[in-house]
Amino acid sequence: MSNETINQSKTEVQINPAKIIEVGMGFWASKALLAANKLGLFSLLGKEGLSLDAIRSKLSLHGQGLQDFLDALFSMGFLNRFGADEDAIYTNTAETAAFLDKNSPQYIGGFLEMANDREYRFWADLEEGLITGKPQNEIKSTGKESFRAIYDEPDGLRVFTDGMSGIQLGSFMSFVHQFDFSPYQILLDVGGSGGVLSSVVAANHSHMHCISYDLPDLVPYVKETSAKFGVEDRVTVQSGNFFEEEFPKADVITMGNILHSFDMNKKDMLIRKAYDVLPQGGALVVIEMILDNERKENTFGLLMSLNMLIESDGGFNYTQSDLQKWVTKHGFKEISFVSLGGPISAAIAIK
Repeated sequence: MSNETINQSKTEVQINPAKIIEVGMGFWASKALLAANKLGLFSLLGKEGLSLDAIRSKLSLHGQGLQDFLDALFSMGFLNRFGADEDAIYTNTAETAAFLDKNSPQYIGGFLEMANDREYRFWADLEEGLITGKPQNEIKSTGKESFRAIYDEPDGLRVFTDGMSGIQLGSFMSFVHQFDFSPYQILLDVGGSGGVLSSVVAANHSHMHCISYDLPDLVPYVKETSAKFGVEDRVTVQSGNFFEEEFPKADVITMGNILHSFDMNKKDMLIRKAYDVLPQGGALVVIEMILDNERKENTFGLLMSLNMLIESDGGFNYTQSDLQKWVTKHGFKEISFVSLGGPISAAIAIK
C-alpha cells in the first residue's frame, strides 16, 4: 500500500471528540445521580408521581436549578416525565423504582450513597495516587487505614456496610443458585461484613450452617441481616482478625470482595490459610471483579482496581490466570470460573 493510499484512508476516517468529552465530563452525570439518591428523590417518588413544586417542597430544596436537575435525570433515563415545564409530573423508572427506592427489597442505593460520601471525593486525588502509589482516602487525614477509619465512625460504618450489602446481594444470589452445596455442611465467609452471603446461603440451602467471620464491629450488622432473612439459628457470628488468627474450620470458605483489597503478600497469606483448614474436597470460593486474561473486557473491574489504589495500601484486581497460579501454588487441584452477572464472577478452587 502506497503512502498516498494510507494518507487518503486516514482522511476518510470520520473522527470526533464526542466520547472524549462524554467521559471527561462524566462526573456531571455521575454527581447528578448520586445527589438524587442522597437527597432521597427516588424513595420520595416511590410508585407515585410528583410535580416539580411538590418535589421542591418535600425535599426542602431552594428550587433554583431543580427543573434542569430533574430533566437531566429524565434525559439520562433515571426518571419518567409526563407533561412539560412546570406542569410536568416525574416518576421513577422501573429500574430506579426497583434499585433506588429504599422501600424496595432490591435496593442498592446504599452503595451509591457510599460512593457519594467517600469515593467521589477521594477519586479527585487519583493523580497523586498514581504518582506516589499511596492510598488517597481517610489515611491522609486520620493516619488510619481505610477499614479502621470507617469502623471507628458508626455512621460511616453503617453507610459502608449497607452499601456493600446492597451491591453484593445480586451476585451472591446468583452464586447460591449456581454452586452445588450438597457435598458441604459448613460455610465460613471470611470478611463477612454485614453477613449477607452467609444469610443468603442459609436461606436457600437448609442443610448449611454459615459462619460470618470479621472484626467485632460487624457483629450487630450480621445479627440484623440474619434476622431479616429468618436464619438466626444457622448463621453464627465469629469475631477475629483474619490476618492474625487461623481460620475456623469449614468445608467451604468464601471471600466476597476481599482479596482485591490487599497486596500480594496478604493475598497469598489468605489463600494459604484457607487451604490449611479446608478438608480434602473442600472449596475456596472467591467472588469479585476478576479480570479477563487479556485485561480488556472487564472495564469496571479495571476501574475497581484503580479504586483499590485509592482505598488500600497495595490492593489490586487480578486476572483469572493470576488467581489460578496463586491457588495452584498452595495445592488446590481444580479451579473453575462462573459468571455471576456483569463484571462479577466466582472462582471455585477445590482442595
